[in-house]
Amino acid sequence: MPLFLIERTFADQLQMDREGVVATQAVNDEVGVDWVYSFLSADKKKTYCLYEAPSAEAVRESAERLGIPADVIIEVSQIRPQEYA
Repeated sequence: MPLFLIERTFADQLQMDREGVVATQAVNDEVGVDWVYSFLSADKKKTYCLYEAPSAEAVRESAERLGIPADVIIEVSQIRPQEYA
């Protein structure tokens, strides 16, 4: 399945809790996307999330349903340094 990097900018510091994660996972399951992991900026106002999804549109639909930003969605591939060692 394709990988997507999503940049999100929040007006306030992001406060994620178990309920938020469970709600996000439920919507993602309905849309058919898989949240792999996220990086949170030091000021807690930006996230960079890696998703597996059938399309950028599916990622955008999930974000819209959750009411969270998806400022930039980029399809990416992986390069692992271990493969070249």
